[in-house]
Amino acid sequence: MILSMTGFAAVAAELPGVSLAVELRSVNHRFLDVSVRVPDELRAVEPALREILAGALKRGKVECRIALNRTAQTAGTLAVDGARIGQLAAAASEVTNVVPGATPLTVHEILRWPGVMAEPSVPPSELARRATELAQQALAELGAARAREGEKTAAVLEACCTGIEAQVARVQPRVPAIHAAFNEKLAARLRDAGLDPNEDRLKQELALFATKTDVAEELARLTAHVAEVRRVLRAGGSAGKRLDFLAQELHREANTLGSKSVDAEMSQAALELKVLIEQMREQVQNVE
Repeated sequence: MILSMTGFAAVAAELPGVSLAVELRSVNHRFLDVSVRVPDELRAVEPALREILAGALKRGKVECRIALNRTAQTAGTLAVDGARIGQLAAAASEVTNVVPGATPLTVHEILRWPGVMAEPSVPPSELARRATELAQQALAELGAARAREGEKTAAVLEACCTGIEAQVARVQPRVPAIHAAFNEKLAARLRDAGLDPNEDRLKQELALFATKTDVAEELARLTAHVAEVRRVLRAGGSAGKRLDFLAQELHREANTLGSKSVDAEMSQAALELKVLIEQMREQVQNVE
């Protein structure tokens, strides 16, 4: 199965006091280009994330984003730091001794004081471990998305192969008749001009022209390249570069076929081939 370079995956988890979210996006690119954006608390896991992504992906521009947000406390997790309140009370008492008329702290003010509310937290090592696990989970989902997209791309490429074969089948039986008709037309013109079409020199010219307009080799190569495209699709894996090369070769043969054409139907077939091959080249650009 071939894989597309386009995909998206997002996973999230709720931890004590924080929410953790991982997003992976990938688009087509000539090589593998990985960018990782993490909050400062997870800066230490960035090299490991890059290694994980580089080990699983071969091509594409991949962006990994990790978001870390503090979550609102629920009633079941509300707690106060008694030691902090004691420190605050001692400081307030000292201020009252120095300034007897100072307004005492209210409960509301105490609760709003930084550090008084004890927030649930996750140790840095546990946070790093969970972030790595989420990244691996997101990578699995991204791989599944790329596989689904690759399956659709393979279907389009298969349809293009079928269309190319149809155009080859359209042209191939006409080649002998085209050459015979051209030879007869040229012989008639020579006779009208008072020349002998059976003269050796003219026979040589006709033979040379037949060689220059013979498209049997191009048709055979088109057929061979289509068979190779199908083989690569069946093999799967990282096939984008090979498919791109085959599309270029198909385009070259179609161009040669058009330049050798001496028949309107063959010219039309060459044009249809170019359209099909161009569609194939567009799809191939997104294959890993």
